[in-house]
Amino acid sequence: MTIVGVLHAIAAVLLGAAAVLILFRILRGPSILDRMVASDVLVSSVVLVLGVEMVVNHHVRTLPIVLALSGTAVLGSIAVARYVSKHDRVEVVDTEGVPGVEEMEERAEGKVE
Repeated sequence: MTIVGVLHAIAAVLLGAAAVLILFRILRGPSILDRMVASDVLVSSVVLVLGVEMVVNHHVRTLPIVLALSGTAVLGSIAVARYVSKHDRVEVVDTEGVPGVEEMEERAEGKVE
């Protein structure tokens, strides 16, 4: 086995181990953001594997697949980010009569130096 074959085997083992750990994170969660980040990393790993395969076999036939996966990952991330931002809004609490709140609001607005 040549040094290139050894490097290919090492890359395959590392990418396989990464995929197993990523799948574990997708299944365990605990939140939707953890799962989304893990799925983005999994898509990135698949793109990496396809890129390595293109380099090793000296072709670009899988380039459209790589581009489609990358575009899908970006759109999926944007969709989840918008979903989470709509559902993670902080409720406005009535602070009238609470000591010190008016002063803090004025400082936040830049009225008090």
